[in-house]
Amino acid sequence: MTVSDAQAAGPEVAPKLREVFVEALDLDGDVDVENLKYRDIEAWDSVGHMALVAAIEDEFDVEFDTDQVIDMSSFKVATDMVTELKSKND
Repeated sequence: MTVSDAQAAGPEVAPKLREVFVEALDLDGDVDVENLKYRDIEAWDSVGHMALVAAIEDEFDVEFDTDQVIDMSSFKVATDMVTELKSKND
């Protein structure tokens, strides 16, 4: 899969990833998940971050390395990471 293919796959990842964010962080329906950044809300603290990472790995059957876990600072970054990892696995 090329970079442009991976970017095109992003929209397929985003809706499912949004559901993972809502469930893992126990978010209300009115939270703007797509613009959410680490520590924007109380639920996305360090403990919430690790629960979110585990939930994403389970849902998408991917594994993040330590740098990726640290760099996952927003919904958009998470979407890009999952899309890239999925493209490597396909």
